[in-house]
Amino acid sequence: MKARIHIYLKPGVLDPQGSAVAHSLNHLGFEEVSAARQGKLIELDLETADAEEAEARVKEMCDKLLANPVIENYDIELSA
Repeated sequence: MKARIHIYLKPGVLDPQGSAVAHSLNHLGFEEVSAARQGKLIELDLETADAEEAEARVKEMCDKLLANPVIENYDIELSA
């Protein structure tokens, strides 16, 4: 089973990397970009076929290491 974890900053948390991306895109002629938010994607290969167990374990991984729950949210996608 594969897990994809999308980690992104909570609303209201400053995102200097996102601001730099938006500014750079504007500078390159993409004036329609008014803002950008930067995040990260983590892909894991899991040795389990039980989707409920996999989701619980990945959530635990996120809460303990992969994401900072104070300033970040995350979404988990599981696939066979």
